[in-house]
Amino acid sequence: MGSLPRTLRWSAVVLALLATASCSAAPGPTAPGSAASGSAASGSAASGSAVSGSAAPGSGSPPAPAGTSPLTAQISQFRDNYSKRIIEIQLTNTGGGAVTVLAAELKSPFFAGGISWTSAAAGTELPPGQTKSLPAQLPAASCPDRASPSDSAPQPGETAAQPAAVVEVRLASATGTAGNPVTVAAADPFGVLARNNAELCVAQAAAAVADLRLSPDLELAQGGGSAVLRLVITPRYPAGGAAGAGGELTINSIGGTTLLEEDPSAPWPGGVRVDAAGPGRELRLGIRPARCDPHAVAEDKVGTLLPLHVTVAGREGELKIDAGAQLRGRIYDFVTSACGHQ
Repeated sequence: MGSLPRTLRWSAVVLALLATASCSAAPGPTAPGSAASGSAASGSAASGSAVSGSAAPGSGSPPAPAGTSPLTAQISQFRDNYSKRIIEIQLTNTGGGAVTVLAAELKSPFFAGGISWTSAAAGTELPPGQTKSLPAQLPAASCPDRASPSDSAPQPGETAAQPAAVVEVRLASATGTAGNPVTVAAADPFGVLARNNAELCVAQAAAAVADLRLSPDLELAQGGGSAVLRLVITPRYPAGGAAGAGGELTINSIGGTTLLEEDPSAPWPGGVRVDAAGPGRELRLGIRPARCDPHAVAEDKVGTLLPLHVTVAGREGELKIDAGAQLRGRIYDFVTSACGHQ
């Protein structure tokens, strides 16, 4: 397999592994995420409440022997974890008895390392027929060099058919100690891994050119119906910096959010070129509320992530700029006040 592209080689290894490790998995639901709406999978991934309910060692039935598994796996992501790069490994117990999960590690060619979750010492009990969401922090993305592609084979972040991903789950034995790991295929029906890979690779390439951030200050217009955000651009190698420094990115356009839209009297720029060895600059972005219903601020998850559509290092994609805690609070106050005057 030495001549095959990296993604295809990895997938072949995964398929061979699954043929021996998961072929006798117990029958069960093929869409484990559908159970996530129940109490077992509810709660915030960041706080870990989605995986509460630890059981004393040995309270569940012994794990299935190596080569069989009562588990199915699916990948998801809560909207409030987009900026935190936390995903959910959703495990469903399709067996007839409870199992206690000690750890889980997702492996995908989209990422350079494993995507890991570890339970509290006692483990997390997974009753039969239930799904639990295990929050896991994403590692560095695997980003192929667009300047010298090996061939035309699909690459991470740009394939219509998702490459194989597997989860290795460590279950507790009847005595409470770690038993043999079981390996199950991980479905990704919403393309969570591909989307995060693409965004991380764009962010990595952009960071090599310049730092882009939003100033914590918010300039309110007279009357309070609109305001101005300032996008601060700091080149990686300012003029007179490192010899031979290069690279550039283009901000093709700037998008609105669920909370904010362009103020027509102060339109947002497009086609902005940024040179890694060029001067710093600021872009003034006029904003107004995108919605004024009572739940706009109360239920916000991604309304303060400003999306920039950029082209950099042969990649084209979305770069999300997080407002940060201070500016986020000011934006919420602005939207509440501006909507109150309408």
